[in-house]
Amino acid sequence: MSDVKSRIDALVEELNEHNYRYNVLDNPVISDFEFDKKLEDLNKLEEENPQYKRQDSPTQRVGAEPLKSFSQVTHRIPMLSLDNSYSKEEIVDFDKRIKKIVGDDVEYVVEPKIDGLSVVLQYENGMFTKGATRGNGIVGENITQNLKTINTIPLLIPEKSPLDIRGEVYIPKKRFIELNKMQEQMGGVIFANPRNAAAGSLRQLDSKITATRPLNIFIFNIQYSENTSFQSHSQGFKYLKKQGFKTADHQICASVQDIVSACEHWEEKRGELSYDIDGLVVKVNNLEQRKLLGEKAKSPRWAISYKFKAEEAETTVKDIMVQVGRTGAVTPRAVLEPVRVAGSLVSYATLHNEDFVQEKDIKIGDHVVIHKAGDVIPEIVRVIKDKRTGNEVQFQMPAECPSCGRETVRIEDEAVLRCINKECPAQNLRGLIHFVSRDAMNIDGLGGALIEKLVDEGLVQDIADLYYLKEEQLSPLEGMGDKSAQNLISAISESKNNDLSRLIFGLGIKLVGSKAAKLLANRFKTMDDFINAAYDEMIAIDEIGEKMTLSVLEFVKEERNLQLIEKLKEAGVNMTSVEKEVVTKEAFEGKTFVLTGTLQNYSRNEAKEIIENLGGKVSSSVSKKTDYVLAGEEAGSKLEKAMKLGVEVISEEDFEKMNA
Repeated sequence: MSDVKSRIDALVEELNEHNYRYNVLDNPVISDFEFDKKLEDLNKLEEENPQYKRQDSPTQRVGAEPLKSFSQVTHRIPMLSLDNSYSKEEIVDFDKRIKKIVGDDVEYVVEPKIDGLSVVLQYENGMFTKGATRGNGIVGENITQNLKTINTIPLLIPEKSPLDIRGEVYIPKKRFIELNKMQEQMGGVIFANPRNAAAGSLRQLDSKITATRPLNIFIFNIQYSENTSFQSHSQGFKYLKKQGFKTADHQICASVQDIVSACEHWEEKRGELSYDIDGLVVKVNNLEQRKLLGEKAKSPRWAISYKFKAEEAETTVKDIMVQVGRTGAVTPRAVLEPVRVAGSLVSYATLHNEDFVQEKDIKIGDHVVIHKAGDVIPEIVRVIKDKRTGNEVQFQMPAECPSCGRETVRIEDEAVLRCINKECPAQNLRGLIHFVSRDAMNIDGLGGALIEKLVDEGLVQDIADLYYLKEEQLSPLEGMGDKSAQNLISAISESKNNDLSRLIFGLGIKLVGSKAAKLLANRFKTMDDFINAAYDEMIAIDEIGEKMTLSVLEFVKEERNLQLIEKLKEAGVNMTSVEKEVVTKEAFEGKTFVLTGTLQNYSRNEAKEIIENLGGKVSSSVSKKTDYVLAGEEAGSKLEKAMKLGVEVISEEDFEKMNA
């Protein structure tokens, strides 16, 4: 048996070395076929002799059994965020602040600000034992099994004393395109950009799924080291390389002019990198000087990030199409020659309404400059009129609905064109998608593509039809099967127990959002009382104005809507409010909250509901009038703005104490 153990040990050592050469050094010495053959041999030997399986075996990277949930990890050293700068002048000011404290003899390290997900890795006795997300900087999620699937993370290192390091998990641009092609072929989710794909992959409860994703990592900091000491950050990089880590590219700058030059260079050349960056990070190199400079509550004084301007790209408008929403709004949408901007391939841009198209003077065939508003939503910034040839075509909003053919109208005081045909197929489809959405009836597994298929197959015509579906109708559909059909029927049945407020919101009444639906449900308690409510009763509710009241009354007087509600009632859908009365004078009365990042113990909607039930309001943007910013994992620009404005930032733990 000792021969078997020796064979396993030899294969582990050899394969780990090949893995390091391929993934870290980018210098393979054997073919993929040879590597896979050796890995297959090792896997077979380990299955036959499990007592000899090593913790650093490359077979560990295929993923473990699915978890029910992630446990929490308290970081040994807090994972701080960085102050942001957006101009060269702010970098110069940063340099002045540093030199005012430590003197003129300062050296900086400049690193790319990789657009990924920040993690910390813990090593004990040379073995990778634990990995976690940044979380709120103090507590993160334990994602060890998922991190083990990343080939550039060594499972065993030479250093035997405890070591914590920080890195950024990302997906290279080329591999991201390949991933989305594979997702499309399999009918899976198409990711918006590499960062979202990386973050979603790391949060899979099934690490076998994570193992199929092309994740990579750059290590950029030593968080904690028990038996090693360095004089500079750059020395730490050399040490990390010797331990087998793939470290972030970096350069040493002796002056602020060098830093500014680096910022200008990479802002222009960032598109040439194989991975996405959204800026640079500037750090004082000398570690003793860092101690002297110290830290603020959330960020170090010895480092700052330089954020690039929103990336713009030039493309052409191939066409302008319109889509019909659930309330009949007819919205123009630009079909673009696909172009990569801010980390993802953009093929469409919303044009909002007819006034927007005219104001920007956008024509079909125009060369345009686009960016992503907030680095998320594709938007046309301007038309390059110098490139017009005379062949461009003026766009006209349709006089008829493209879905049902009925006349479109522009209602007074509204910017949008509408189809007012209540039986319009496009409105009906959008209404169905809205009804099953998370804030409404929250029917898991029932997405837009499946709803469209159910409509096309004639199985569903209105929202009530969902509750009359049978397993035998669903299982023959492409991509379903018996188990999926069973799960979907179960999810639909479960939604019957939802509170009346969700049903009211799900009905898609114009101007009635989720908060208004809660107020209406809490006031009238039953569907019958709601649909029979008088104008005076409804408008007397705080925050329910005249326009909303008239919209509700118009909805409930239509016979087709009353028949739909009756059909839902007959299907067994709950028609009463079982939630507690909204408290308007409580802990958060008069307070405005902004939510940012991923919360661990609540969904965004759950946190919002708690705040509103305790008398507070939730805003989408941070201003001086904001009272609290509730920051979760990977909080971004809203957190940074809050800190700049001096708005109080609270953790989930603080939030729970406040509403206890």
